[in-house]
Amino acid sequence: MRRSFPFATLVLLAALRVAAAQETPTERSAAADVIRRMKALERSLALPPLVARLTGPGDRRRDGVVARAKELMDKELLTMADDITRHPETGYKEERSVKILTDYLRAHDFDVETGVAGLKTAFVARYKRGTPGPNLGVILEYDALRGTTRDFHGDQHSAQGPVGMAAALAVAEFLTASKTAGTVTLYGTPAEEIGSPEAKTTMYNAGVFKGADVLARSHSSTATQAPGPGFGSCCMNIDVVRYIFSGAPAHQLQAWDGRDALTGVIELFNHIDAIRRTLRPETRIQGIITEGGKAPNVVPDRAVAEFWLRYPDQVYLAQVLERVNDAARAAALATGTKLRIEADSESRDGISVAALNDVAFTYLKKLGATKFEDEPGRPLPYEETGTVATQIPGVGVTAHSSNGGYHTFDMEADALGPVGHRGFVLDAQAMAAVLYHFATDTPYRTAVQREFEGLKALYDEYLTALRSAYPIPTVPEPSGN
Repeated sequence: MRRSFPFATLVLLAALRVAAAQETPTERSAAADVIRRMKALERSLALPPLVARLTGPGDRRRDGVVARAKELMDKELLTMADDITRHPETGYKEERSVKILTDYLRAHDFDVETGVAGLKTAFVARYKRGTPGPNLGVILEYDALRGTTRDFHGDQHSAQGPVGMAAALAVAEFLTASKTAGTVTLYGTPAEEIGSPEAKTTMYNAGVFKGADVLARSHSSTATQAPGPGFGSCCMNIDVVRYIFSGAPAHQLQAWDGRDALTGVIELFNHIDAIRRTLRPETRIQGIITEGGKAPNVVPDRAVAEFWLRYPDQVYLAQVLERVNDAARAAALATGTKLRIEADSESRDGISVAALNDVAFTYLKKLGATKFEDEPGRPLPYEETGTVATQIPGVGVTAHSSNGGYHTFDMEADALGPVGHRGFVLDAQAMAAVLYHFATDTPYRTAVQREFEGLKALYDEYLTALRSAYPIPTVPEPSGN
């Protein structure tokens, strides 16, 4: 049975989402004026009646597109998702997965260009029978996680290609059959789980996304979520940094003749643990040792650690980065080693668009998705690098598809079972509905574009406001007493 979603609930949900526009109390306080104008923008869009009109009964053409997406998933693409799940390939090595996806697209009226932006496993697929009009973009991911015992699809990227293709093909067929202006373009974006080079940013800078009017992507989820509008990212702003320590080798029995680079790395971890309590509580710092020597009887003359530093906004993240860099410099000084700091890559805030998110969420609820989080969450752009999501409006569709945690073998197992299959079908259906409305409904398309441009115009002011929110304490010189 499909659940009802009354108009009054839509109004309340919209109000709550704006109220939770940013993730931390500090952000909401420091940028209060920006958020006030954001609320005014959201109110001016009158989204609840627009969402109610779009998602209500009586649109047979929409229902046909949604049904076609489900049919494609049930008959063909769930099997493909399972196959990719069982054959995980990590970033920039996804050759088998890319061949499966691109072969399918070529067989369904798409022209495919591989190796775009100089990335071997990136591709673009353009619908052959498209006509001038809205360009509906769909992002496909397919890389697996790097595991210590084996690589695995613990984030269910294995299903993102099939889900996106089901939605894209259902809408593309509708555009042709109904002679509706518009086209569909799919973007195969590899290596989402690897910091460098960041594929979507590389592709954007190479002009691959040029001409896209909207972008959609699905993702695994432990709940069916209702993101808020504003600035944020799935997994917070990220700096990926490598710390390379150089020492001098020596025999273990005469270690004083050398300088131990591995000890430098260990001291870096110790220093970071020591400063955690004076970092804001939303800070996340995670690191691994990627090189630590070759033999226990030789003092390691090279050791490397890679850290991912995260914070909800990029302003305070800059302070975190400098604190960790200082910790690395101190570790080198303490151990008599030399240090090189390599900034690998970064991920920044994207823009979360309520006009897209609310329609997708409402469809997921109407279609029977499970494990709802009606309370508005933090802003969630559709992709995790921020680069594309600050330039092109988009939506991430996230039906409940796993009872396990992210980046776990449980989540991979769920991709092959009922909870994953059900979530993936619903993702495809909701995505198809959103793209259908963007192609066919001019007032809706205008609302999406107006909201996105309005939020984009506030973005720099938001960052400026935050720069006064994180004062650095003045530390005096030690006294002589």
